[in-house]
Amino acid sequence: MDEKFLLGVALGMLGGSLVVANSVKARQMVKSGQQEAMKKVSGLTEKNKKKSKKQN
Repeated sequence: MDEKFLLGVALGMLGGSLVVANSVKARQMVKSGQQEAMKKVSGLTEKNKKKSKKQN
């Protein structure tokens, strides 16, 4: 049972990666998600820098 489950997971991951690689919409969604995540991270780092400057 475990072997079949792991095989299904592996095939699902492979299929998902093929869909993303061949779909323009999916690629755009991934890129926009990455850009949004980077904006959030940079915003958090800016807040941390401001806090550390105020403490000094």
